[in-house]
Amino acid sequence: MPDNLVNDSSDATGTSLGTTDVLAIMEMIPHRYPFLLIDRVVDCIPGTSATGIKNVTINEPHFQGHFPKQPVMPGVLIVEAMAQTAAVLVVHTLGDDAAGRLVYFMSIDGARFRRPVTPGDQLKLEMSIVQSRRNVFKFAGKATVDGKVVAEGSIAAMIMDEKIN
Repeated sequence: MPDNLVNDSSDATGTSLGTTDVLAIMEMIPHRYPFLLIDRVVDCIPGTSATGIKNVTINEPHFQGHFPKQPVMPGVLIVEAMAQTAAVLVVHTLGDDAAGRLVYFMSIDGARFRRPVTPGDQLKLEMSIVQSRRNVFKFAGKATVDGKVVAEGSIAAMIMDEKIN
């Protein structure tokens, strides 16, 4: 487990962990700028749920072309941020069993986009495990800004060894 986990107060007993900062996230998942789309994870309950935080800024490369005069965060990147939050939840859930393994996004079902996300927004990504069987996890998720739902959907992911044969 990464050393950057702040206020760790759980051992998968249903108690919320503290905040997982961006350095710890980078130890848990392979994404890097410009594709690391979560800044921290809060309220993580291993085996149950986690909330990712994404601070949306005008400096992000996708805003140069989507749309320059009225920048809107692409929906696919919101879904990816949800998937990255889910991946951190899987790693927290599996603990040492996640070492040397990657979480692969498998599917999205029922994706709905309700409102645009723009620079200056703070995206809150709430992910809950709905089902887990062996190495496959299913999640229900929603993304909010200021308490208003901006996107939602169900995601499936699989954890596998880093090297695929």
